[in-house]
Formats: sequence, structure tokens, C-alpha cells
Amino acid sequence: MQVAQDATFRWPLPWWRSGPVALRWLLGLVASLPLAWAALAIAYGPLPLPGRGGLALAFAAFAGWALWGARSRWPMGVVVLLFAALLAAWGQVRPRHDRQWRPEVAVTPRIAIYGDRVLVSGYRNFDYRGREDFDERWEKRELRLSEVQGVDLFVSYWEPDGAIAHTFLSFDIAGADPLAISIEIRPERGESFHPLRGLLRNFELVYVVGDERDIVRVRSNHRGEEVFLYRTTASADTARALFRVYASRINALADVPEFYNVLSNNCTVNIVRYANQVGRLGRWDIRHLLNGWSDRYLYDAGLVDTSMPFAELRRRSLVNPAARAADQDPAFARAIREGRPVPAAGTGAGPAAGGGR
Repeated sequence: MQVAQDATFRWPLPWWRSGPVALRWLLGLVASLPLAWAALAIAYGPLPLPGRGGLALAFAAFAGWALWGARSRWPMGVVVLLFAALLAAWGQVRPRHDRQWRPEVAVTPRIAIYGDRVLVSGYRNFDYRGREDFDERWEKRELRLSEVQGVDLFVSYWEPDGAIAHTFLSFDIAGADPLAISIEIRPERGESFHPLRGLLRNFELVYVVGDERDIVRVRSNHRGEEVFLYRTTASADTARALFRVYASRINALADVPEFYNVLSNNCTVNIVRYANQVGRLGRWDIRHLLNGWSDRYLYDAGLVDTSMPFAELRRRSLVNPAARAADQDPAFARAIREGRPVPAAGTGAGPAAGGGR
């Protein structure tokens, strides 16, 4: 009976003999999180480890035993050393521009502004026949900064009405097609993205600048995503200021590569950051991270059409049927805007604080 009592007293974290049970539970649960990340990082991270699946399972089993079952402290010391070595190796991975990128992110764009004249290089205008079947077409585009009249926000869902989505901005250009800018990961050939992998792998960051018949259509017509278009209240002056911020960041990224980070350097965080630079008012909101709800945030902030209930706005903002009907139409951008609610002209400080992966 005494042995059973001792065993109960010593668990969890039996190597910490004097700690209160509640505190040992708390420490064990907190410590389990980085150890679980480490196991997943071994399995899916960017480090070139042989037999990574087996190593991940071995680490997870040993770390779990060391934390929750070992009566001596030395196994936990070994785990700490292994974790420190993993972090040190992870820290040696640096962002680069010279990898074997997937074709759709192979070119780094630049935007040069000379007074009112704007020159865009690396402008993507692919012709898609399927998700992976396309003709590559990288172009140059010239426009006038004074022609930037407003900003629209796209929200694209991998899962219908999910809490996580991809959002991007498109700048309204007077008398011409809009210019879309999508902040994305830059996968290498053979790689794909999932939000979980954004926490585990050091993907490079890329800004895709291109035509909506490319950036929107590939999602609505070929990837099976639900795409919503929201016209914002951003004034022409605000849109031009925001365009300048984007241009500066795009050029800086072309000079010095960066890693994408699902929490600190993604399109959600960056859209909010850039909107702040041009005068956005408002505090941080959980919907900046749970960006599938960013359209609700925009509605609550009065940055989209609020003359109707949100449910009606959202229903009328879905572009998939129009995008499929337009498909190869050169007037694709105009077609997907027909019937979308347009807010009254405003002097808003930005499209806002919404955004996505």
C-alpha cells in the first residue's frame, strides 16, 4: 500500500520529488508543447535529417518518458541538450533566393516608382488549364500612381467558412485591369503548403504581383477554393499610400530574402502592419490571426458596405460562379465585380486589418 502511495505521489514528473502536484502538472503540460513541436520539426522541418520519421518517433518517445516517467533527472537533461541542438541547427537555416522554386513563384517582382510613373517587373499572368497545367507568362506592366483609385480585399477559403483562409489585396487602376498583390510562401518544386507546416518549416516569403485572371482564377476555378471579393472604403489617397508601402516592401524583399512565419510574417500580419502605416485606427483583433473571419472584422470596422446585414454582403461577395463563367474572358476582372456591393466613397485609412496566409 505504501508503494502505491509513493507512486501516486511521484507522478507526474517523478524526477521532481519535492514539487506540488498541481505545479508538476502545469510544468509538464507547458514543457510538452515545445517538445511536441521539436518532434514534428524533426519529421517535417527544413533540416536534412536521414530517417527523419524514425528519429521523430524516437525523440517523441524518449522525451515523453524523460518528462513524465523517468525517476532520474538525467534523461530530462539529455532532452534539453537535444532540443538546444535542434534549435541551433534550425537557426543556421537562412532564407535564400537561389532555390529550385515552383514555377508560379520562381520570379521575384519589383515595383519602381518614378514620380507618377510606376514600372512593375515580374508581373505574373499565367494561363491556367488546370491546377498544375499552365503556360508561364511573366510580364512587365506600366501604370501611373495617380491611376490607383482604390483597394479591394479577396478572401479565399480552403475549407468553406473556415477560421483560416488566404487573403490578398487588389489595387483598382483607373481605365485598366486591377493589380493584385498576394503575400505567400515560396515553396520549392515538389513542396506544398499547409498552415501547420508554416510552423514547422522555414518557407521563404514571396509577394506575387499579377493579373486577377491569374491570381484569383487559379483559386476559384482550379484549386476549388471559395473566393470572396470585398470592395473597401479606402480613398484614392489611402490606396496610393498603401501601394507605395507595398512597393517598398516588395523591393526590400527582392534585395534581402525573408522567411514566412505563420504567426509573425504572413499576409495577415503584414496587411495589418501596412494599413497601420497609412493611418489605420484600431487595436489588434483575434480576427487578424483567424483570418477566415477577417471579412467580419472589416464589416464591424465599417471598411466595407454596411448598408445590408453581413450575411447578405457575404452572399453577394462570392465570386466563384462569375469567375467560372468568365474564365478565359480578357474582361475577367470586370466580370467578377458585377453585382458586388460597392460601399459609399469614403476616406478610410485603409482596407484594413484583415488578411490571410
